[in-house]
Amino acid sequence: MIRSISAEWLKLRHSRIGLVLLTLPVLSVLIGCATFYMNRSALHNGWYSLWTQVGLFYGEFFLPVLIAICCAYACRLEHMNRNWNAVMTSPVPVACIFLAKLTVVSIQIFIVQALFMALYYCAGLLFGLSSPFPPEAFGWILRGWLASVSIGAVQLALSLRIRSFAAPIGIGLCAAFLGLGFYVAKVGLFFPYSLLTIGLGVLSQESLTGADDRLFLVMNLIFIVAFSSLAIRRLQKKDVVS
Repeated sequence: MIRSISAEWLKLRHSRIGLVLLTLPVLSVLIGCATFYMNRSALHNGWYSLWTQVGLFYGEFFLPVLIAICCAYACRLEHMNRNWNAVMTSPVPVACIFLAKLTVVSIQIFIVQALFMALYYCAGLLFGLSSPFPPEAFGWILRGWLASVSIGAVQLALSLRIRSFAAPIGIGLCAAFLGLGFYVAKVGLFFPYSLLTIGLGVLSQESLTGADDRLFLVMNLIFIVAFSSLAIRRLQKKDVVS
């Protein structure tokens, strides 16, 4: 498993995925800061108001797209030059191939989450916010990361199945907007893309109750296990299209 993860990291060498990981959170924070500055007279809740502005663009648009891009890129090399033939005939269990990709994507998104938190903190300092930094922000970041892993399992399953680089990204973007609808309908806990909205607290900063927090954790684990199992089973039972 460790060797599979190392191999996935080697595939990212000399790639431009790092530039994407840097650009999208920076862009989302810049847009959010601009809207916060223009509406500052109506936003009186300090750090929480700033979070709603930067988090809205980040959690509802940029982060789902970023997850989809990372997953599509993780499968890009296999879809080129009939490389699936070499991968599937190598002495590596299929489960290790999928889980290694999911692990690398999860680490990438964790780095992005940490970068976003740092940018959010710096933006608050630049705006001169005098109130204490909200401790809930760390929970939003961690829950958002867990929801991102759930979405990553879904997107990886799609990217393994679809040879096109852009198609899974488009599907992920549409699913993100659909997830917003599920959230508004109060059934967001049962759709993986809505879990990102709930976890990041971009539309509501109210703390989850203990029961909701446990349900949030359970639903994420269910989605991760379910879609990972489906993708692995398909790789084991179906011939790949190289």
